[in-house]
Amino acid sequence: MIMKYLIVGLGNPGAKYVDTRHNIGFMVVDHLAQSQKVQFSEDKLGSIANFKYKGRLFYLLKPNTYMNLSGKSVNYHLQQLKISVENLLVITDDIALDFGRLRLRVKGSAGGHNGLKSIEATLQTAKYCRLKFGVGNDFHSGMQADYVLSDFDLNEQKELGESLLERASQMALSFGTIGPIHTMNQFNQ
Repeated sequence: MIMKYLIVGLGNPGAKYVDTRHNIGFMVVDHLAQSQKVQFSEDKLGSIANFKYKGRLFYLLKPNTYMNLSGKSVNYHLQQLKISVENLLVITDDIALDFGRLRLRVKGSAGGHNGLKSIEATLQTAKYCRLKFGVGNDFHSGMQADYVLSDFDLNEQKELGESLLERASQMALSFGTIGPIHTMNQFNQ
């Protein structure tokens, strides 16, 4: 039986959020879909694409529920696709990491991230893999929401396009082929 994986990029739907820090999860799965030459199609509670890679079936999901209700979409697609939580990877922005730092974790706290809080509440576990993409924390006290909903600056956009989205995509593929522990050893900075 073919192994199946669900790679979820967190973000908010709509044109005004496209290039924001909070949408880095969408950007990574978009990059991965493009590199695998597959298109997203609208499905219930999100956009989904799939491809085979090294004998495994990868599903890419961009929830359309907005960040705070991401768990509803993730849970629905895990059930529909009959994928276990062990084969779930959630890609999310992280203000505790410097811009461009990538860190895979096999479990952890939501750390105040509303998308992760929603997923944990819906799945009733914090034991699922997450790829945290550092977006930095260059904001004044009380301005966190404005910061994560702002666009990357020009230098950051250049770095994203040159190497960071590709590195995050490679980590997602590695998660599904060699597993989370080997991926952490190889890629975590």
